[in-house]
Amino acid sequence: MTRTALVSGAGIAGPTLAYWLRRQGFAVTVVESAPGPRPGGQTVDLRGAGRTIIERMGLMPAVRAACMAQEGLAHVDAEGRHLAEMRVDDLGGDGIVSEFEILRGDLAQILLDATSDCEYLFGTRVTAVDGSTVTLSDGGVREFDVVVGADGPHSGIRRLVFGPEEEFVRPIGGYMAWFTAPDPVGLAGWYEMYNEPGRVASARPDSVPGRAKAGLAFLSEPLEYDRRDVAAQKALVASRMAGMGWRTSDLVEAMHTADDFYLDLVAQVRMERWTTGRVALVGDAGYCPSPLTGLGTSLALVGAYVLAGELGRHASVAEAFAAYEERMRPYVTQAQQLPPGGIKGYAPPTARAIRRGILTMKLMVSRPLRGLTRRLFFSKAEAIDLPDYPVLSGSRRG
Repeated sequence: MTRTALVSGAGIAGPTLAYWLRRQGFAVTVVESAPGPRPGGQTVDLRGAGRTIIERMGLMPAVRAACMAQEGLAHVDAEGRHLAEMRVDDLGGDGIVSEFEILRGDLAQILLDATSDCEYLFGTRVTAVDGSTVTLSDGGVREFDVVVGADGPHSGIRRLVFGPEEEFVRPIGGYMAWFTAPDPVGLAGWYEMYNEPGRVASARPDSVPGRAKAGLAFLSEPLEYDRRDVAAQKALVASRMAGMGWRTSDLVEAMHTADDFYLDLVAQVRMERWTTGRVALVGDAGYCPSPLTGLGTSLALVGAYVLAGELGRHASVAEAFAAYEERMRPYVTQAQQLPPGGIKGYAPPTARAIRRGILTMKLMVSRPLRGLTRRLFFSKAEAIDLPDYPVLSGSRRG
């Protein structure tokens, strides 16, 4: 009898899981609340074991073709002068800006194309889960052997099955807003970042010449706002960034007309268990590490691969889930360790701390310290011994 799986979320983790489940004979249905695939989005990077998963899927040629040419990260002053640089090549392609930088929407589309033999239901969400019975927003009621939430840090599956969001989402102390804007400076491949105490404005290349992926961030305790009221969120961000130098005012102006604006608190998802009964969580839904780590995409890809592999290795769902938790827990624990200073390392609260951060980056990429820097700060993505699941290895493509 064909085993069945319902996956909620068509971002990165969901289609990756669908790919590996389908390769071992599952009939897979993916539901996604958005009306269609979400194009564009911010830049994500492929690192370590996450890159290995893409290679095992045979998708690296497509990913390479969609990656953007990047020079690296540069801290700038109010006049736009580079105060410190971390080039892509400085740390062997594994620095803050990696060798493989791709728009989230482009990577998601590659994964969607690779799973055309799965059933996708866009504009649909799960409204109830009762054991193996799932109720969908279109009124359908269906049975599945496995139900997986791959629906991000604000996971609906997690809320329905494990409990309210506030039990698992841990704020780190700030907010980030992301959107597409006209290139404010002529980035020429550079990810430029400007700091003032407790605030960050940034712009990095888009795949379209003349455009940039903009970011505005600020330190803050958790705020109350309506996640459906985008205009109010934009006003909130504008008030927090008021008077900031560099090209921040240009970015704020562009933000008001951006149609891909997204604001969220900087947070991690922490859970003692990612599985219960026939339900599992994968990627940000179960263990979002926060954007500060740069490891969200790697965790999504690796978690999906391991979960599918263990479901193929074990006849019992309970045994498969237990093995998934055991194998992923050390990798997740390490990946969720924040960089030094946490969000205050990203958005230093004082001018002195900003100067210290710039000096630190200069030291990190100095020739005597590059090897140590990479081992200490940029090797976490590799910190898992990926199984070569027999049930999956025979299914790889070119």
